[in-house]
Amino acid sequence: MVQTTGLAYAYNAHTAFRFPDIDLPDFENLIILGESGIGKTTLLHLLAGLLTPESGQIIINNKEITRLNPRELDHFRGNNVGFIFQRSYFVRSLSLIENLLLLQYLAGIKADRKKINQVLDSLGIKDKGHRKTYQLSQGEQQRASIALAVINDPKVILADEPTSSLDDKNCHAVATLLKSRAKETGANLVVITHDQRLKSEFKNYLQL
Repeated sequence: MVQTTGLAYAYNAHTAFRFPDIDLPDFENLIILGESGIGKTTLLHLLAGLLTPESGQIIINNKEITRLNPRELDHFRGNNVGFIFQRSYFVRSLSLIENLLLLQYLAGIKADRKKINQVLDSLGIKDKGHRKTYQLSQGEQQRASIALAVINDPKVILADEPTSSLDDKNCHAVATLLKSRAKETGANLVVITHDQRLKSEFKNYLQL
């Protein structure tokens, strides 16, 4: 579940956002639509605990994350939140499998190469596991980003503009893939985008 109440954030006196409340039950997905500069990425970073709100409440998986100290928040995020950034972030010196092993380690989870191979196989990139991530194509890097987001079976998957640079075919393929992974792990999926093509893919949507 994902719930927010009275959420607001200000970068400075001239750039401040106040967001509509969210009440997303378990196993439901949500798309948040809006143009650039409206605060979509800020909202997603608040949900991930990467930013601290000026006011308001955020509840994820029955935990009010706004009350956690930094160490507790890091641990909670590592075990409960998967984030797909608009731009892929990997440790370039490591292979894709090593990046995934690192995420398991940081979350305090025992190394599980079998699970890693299963996730990569489900995303169609099992044969790319031993490659450095910079050796992957753009589409493969996108799928690798999804693998990083779901490897620890998060309760919430957050995706920032996952289809912004894709044609129609790949746009809908990625949407289907994200929803499939969320369903398999029983996670909430929250996607922020300005891409109106995705609206038809989701039952729940929020317009900023």
